[in-house]
Amino acid sequence: MNNFLDVLAFSFSITMPIFLILALGIILYRVRIINDNFIDTASKLVFNVTLPALLFISISKTSLTSETDFSLVIYAMLAVVVTYLALELIMPIWIKDKAERAVLVQGAFRSNMGIIGLAYCVNAYGDAVFAVASVYLGGVTVLFNILSVIGLTRGLGGNTNLKGIFKGIMKNPLIIAIVTAFVFSIFGLHLPTTLHKAGDYFAQMTLPLALLCAGASLSFSSMRKDLFGAVLSSIGKLIFIPVILTFGGYLLGYRDMELGVLFLMSSAPSASASYIMVRAMNGNSTLAANIIVITTLASLITTSIGVTLLRSLALI
Repeated sequence: MNNFLDVLAFSFSITMPIFLILALGIILYRVRIINDNFIDTASKLVFNVTLPALLFISISKTSLTSETDFSLVIYAMLAVVVTYLALELIMPIWIKDKAERAVLVQGAFRSNMGIIGLAYCVNAYGDAVFAVASVYLGGVTVLFNILSVIGLTRGLGGNTNLKGIFKGIMKNPLIIAIVTAFVFSIFGLHLPTTLHKAGDYFAQMTLPLALLCAGASLSFSSMRKDLFGAVLSSIGKLIFIPVILTFGGYLLGYRDMELGVLFLMSSAPSASASYIMVRAMNGNSTLAANIIVITTLASLITTSIGVTLLRSLALI
């Protein structure tokens, strides 16, 4: 029991600050300090500048060599594709609207790895985890964005031909940042100190700005209206995805830090970037924000239970 309470306290220490920022976004919107114009502008800033800066800074500082083990990220990417396809096949059973389904599928498979997932890993294993987590983060984040562009383009009525989808992927600022970071890491390149610090300042803006926007966009009346879909997506995010990915990793022989990274990254709540992307593509951004809030709250319990189970079995 004490072990569970310790893990619960650890999860709460990471999750509670996020909820406070979400709540602040709600309050600031209600008292008219921020408005819809601010949300639109800030969302574009996060998606095009601050989140790419965060991903670039996190990945580029990891040294990649021919001896780097890529098996974990390869497995994770294959598992993400399989679970994404499973969600696309299963979700139409309950959700008939194509546009709403696209938002729900993205909310279910896309984890907030760059912010919450990475924070989980660092708190669990210290700075030594960057050697494993950064490679995982880069590879899976690229895949998240590719699948999100494909899924949202199909669901929200965008250009669905291969050329249009490929163009959308290549223009995605998150993918550009990750690919550039991998180039820097592989060839041992470094930004000048001044530029690195400036980029780090932008990176630190990502979480509060994204969550302020998500909180300000939260509609409780809409949450009641779309509650079934949001809960369905949240179950997929917090139970279906982590169980499948972690159990598959266990069968492949991953243990300790590798299995821990796999679970903590996949059990993180729905990514703030999913809200930003849905809003940028004129989808139901309120539904996306509701999924983020529900998964962030519920992950406090599900992650704690998962860590406790894995630790009791001496697997992580």
